[in-house]
Amino acid sequence: MQKKALLTRVSAEVRISSVNLPRWPLDSEGGVEELTQWVSTLVTTVGLYLVPFCKTAVLLIIVMSVFGVSFGILDTGGNVLILALWGDKGAPHLQALHFSFALGAFLAPLLAKLALGTTEPAGNHTEPDPLHPALNQSAEADSGPVFGAPEDMNLLWAYAVIGTYVFIVSSFLFVLFFKKSSRGPKAKMSAQTFRRAKYHRALLCLLFVFFFFYVGAEVTYGSYVFSFATTHVGMEESEAAGLNSIFWATFAACRGLAILFATCLQPGTMIVLSNVGSLASSFFLVLFDKSPVCLWVATSVYGASMATTFPSGVSWIEQYTTIHGKSAAFFVVGGTLGEMAIPAAVGLLQGKYPDLPVILYTCLGSAVFTVILFPVMYKLATWPLSRGDQH
Repeated sequence: MQKKALLTRVSAEVRISSVNLPRWPLDSEGGVEELTQWVSTLVTTVGLYLVPFCKTAVLLIIVMSVFGVSFGILDTGGNVLILALWGDKGAPHLQALHFSFALGAFLAPLLAKLALGTTEPAGNHTEPDPLHPALNQSAEADSGPVFGAPEDMNLLWAYAVIGTYVFIVSSFLFVLFFKKSSRGPKAKMSAQTFRRAKYHRALLCLLFVFFFFYVGAEVTYGSYVFSFATTHVGMEESEAAGLNSIFWATFAACRGLAILFATCLQPGTMIVLSNVGSLASSFFLVLFDKSPVCLWVATSVYGASMATTFPSGVSWIEQYTTIHGKSAAFFVVGGTLGEMAIPAAVGLLQGKYPDLPVILYTCLGSAVFTVILFPVMYKLATWPLSRGDQH
C-alpha cells in the first residue's frame, strides 16, 4: 500500500508540474499545438506498452512519471487546441472532449475487470486496480530483473490494446499537424480574433480558484461516496458500489447531452444551471444525510450538475478574453491542485471526526463558494474597456 500511495503521489505531482510544459509550444504558430499533442500521445503509447513489463516499484514510478508529463500536456493542450480551432464557437467541441474523459473513466474499470478478472475479494475497493499486479510483482522481484514479461497475460493484452488505440489517435494528430502547418501561420492569425478583458489576470486567478473548488469537490465525492454510504448511512457494499456507479453514470451522460445543449445555450447559462443543481443537491445531502433515498436521488442530481462546469468555464472565459497555452495551463493547475488537496484534507478530517459527514460539508461549502464566485467573475469579464485598454 505504501508503494501504491507513493506511485499515485508521484504521478499526480509530476502531472501538476507538467501542466506548465506546454506553455511555450502552445503559444506558438504554425500547428505546433498539434505537434505537441502528437508527441504527448506517442509518449503515452510507449508508457502503456511498458507498464506490464515493470518488475519493480522504482521502474513503475518512473514510467508513471512519464505518464504524468504526457497527461498534463494532453489535458491542457486539448483545451487550447479546440480554442485555437473554433475560438468562442468551440463550446460543443469542448463538451465533447470532456465527455470522452467521463466516458472513459466510467468504462475503463468495467473493461479492466473483464480483462483482468476477479482474482481477489473486492473488499472496500469500488473499482479494479490494473496497476496492482505490477506492484505485487515488484514487491516479489526486488532482487530479480527489473524488466520482464508479466505472469498474467491478460494484463499485457489490456495495456497493449489501449496503447494501440492511443497510437491510432496520435496518427490523426500527426496528419492534422502537417495539414495545418502547410497553410502557414498567417492563415491562423487572420482567422482568429484576439480579445483581452480589462481584468484579464484577475479573471484567470478567480477561475483558478473556481476550478480548485469545483474539481476538488467532484473528485472528493466520487472517491469517498462508497465509504460514506457504507459507514455513515449503513448501506451494503453492493448498494454503495451501485451508488458510486450512478454518480459517474449521470456525470458521463450529462456531459454527452451537454454537447447538444451547448449549441443552444450560452456557457454562462450552463454554469449557472450547474451551480444551482450542485448547491441544491449538496444542501439536501447535508439535510438528510442518513436517508438512503435522498442519497440516491441527490447523488444522481449532483453527478449531473457537476458534469458541464469545467468545459463550460473554459468556453465562457474565451468569450471575453483570448486563452492561450499559458492561461489554460494556469487554471488547469488550479483544478489539479484541488484534485489533490481537497480529497486529502477530507480524508484527514473524516478520520478525526468519524461521526460527521465531512464529505457532504465539503461539497456544500464548495458549491456555495462557486455560486458566489461566478457573478464576481462575470462582472469582471463584462467590465467595459477604456480607450487606452482597447489599443
